[in-house]
Amino acid sequence: MHVPAHRKPGVQGRRFQRINKHQTDMKVSQKQVVALSYSLEVEGKIADSAGEDAPLEYIHGTHMLLPAFEAAVEGKEPGDGFEFTLSPAEGYGEHNPAHCIDIPIQAFQVDGQLRTDLLQVGNVIPMLNGSGQVIQGTVKVVGAESVKMDFNHPMAGKTLHFTGKVLSVREATEKELTEGLHGEYMPRECHCKKGKGKGHCKGNEGECNCNGGKDGCDCDGSCS
Repeated sequence: MHVPAHRKPGVQGRRFQRINKHQTDMKVSQKQVVALSYSLEVEGKIADSAGEDAPLEYIHGTHMLLPAFEAAVEGKEPGDGFEFTLSPAEGYGEHNPAHCIDIPIQAFQVDGQLRTDLLQVGNVIPMLNGSGQVIQGTVKVVGAESVKMDFNHPMAGKTLHFTGKVLSVREATEKELTEGLHGEYMPRECHCKKGKGKGHCKGNEGECNCNGGKDGCDCDGSCS
C-alpha cells in the first residue's frame, strides 16, 4: 500500500488472505488492529489496492501508515466506508532534487564484480544510509564512474485519492504492540561491513548493495 512511510511506496502493514469476519462495535482508535480494503488512485490510474479477501491489516497509531491516512479513518467502525484525498504535503512530500545522489560505481561491486544486473534504469535497490537505515533508491542514470540514484519516495509529489472500507477492529495484544503483527518492530540485521571489502549484506529488506572498502561509502553519497 502506498500509505506508510517506507517500503512498497511506504506501508508497514501486511496483507492477509483471511481475517476474522466477526464484526464488533469497536471504533478505529489507538492501539487497535484494523483491517481494511482500499483502492489508491494516482493521476487517474489505480496505483494500489487491497480487496476484502486479502485486506491490509495494521496497528492504528503506531506510525505504520501515513498520519493523514490514519486521521481520516479514525473513529470509523467495521462496515464504514471512506473516501478522501491527500495532498503531496499530507502524503510523501514534494519531489526533492537533493535526494538524487551520485554514488561511486564501486559501491555496487560484490566480491570485486560489478552487479550489472542491478544497474538497470528503473530498478529499485534497497541500500543503507549513513545512519544504518535501509532506504529504497531508484536507478536513474548509470555512468562509467557513478550511478545517479533517486531516493525520493515513488509517490513524492503525487496527490493520493483513497476509497475503501473498514472491515474489522480489535484490540492489539501486548506482543503485537511490542513486536508488531509480523515481527516488524524487531531489530533487523542489515549492515555494511566497512573495511572488510564486503559488497553486500543480507537482511529482511534484501540485499544492501553497499561497498565497504576503501571509499567507505555509506550508500547515501557521503563517501569519504
